[in-house]
Amino acid sequence: MIEYRSFCDDSIDEVYGIYKENHWESYLKDKAKLCRAFRQSLYVLGAFENGSLVGFVRCVGDEEYIIYVQDLIVKPSHFRKGIGSELIRRVSEKYAHVRQFVLITDREDAAANAFYRSVGLVSECNGFPVNTYFRKIGDT
Repeated sequence: MIEYRSFCDDSIDEVYGIYKENHWESYLKDKAKLCRAFRQSLYVLGAFENGSLVGFVRCVGDEEYIIYVQDLIVKPSHFRKGIGSELIRRVSEKYAHVRQFVLITDREDAAANAFYRSVGLVSECNGFPVNTYFRKIGDT
């Protein structure tokens, strides 16, 4: 049985392991920085099986006008069990009043894009006139 509950950096070793299993290399360089990121996040919701973290969603934002889903990640051994869908559903419900609910994923990641569409997210703003801008990688 999966238990969903919020957490902070108290499970950082398990968080690190999930990033590693999914090859999210940018998170593996500095564990102290990762701890700070979790402590400064608006909301982190974990999926726990028998007390062990198997997935989580991490959000940043102001809780009024914007929620940005920074991370939605599940252990590969737990893919396709509804955990990611439930995490995004719970966050969507918690922040239903927030005007902008945003996340970014790689354009070429077919599985991620299919998943986000399957949970009702859209990549087009249905005629809403917006552009997305990014700082170039390496300009940090």
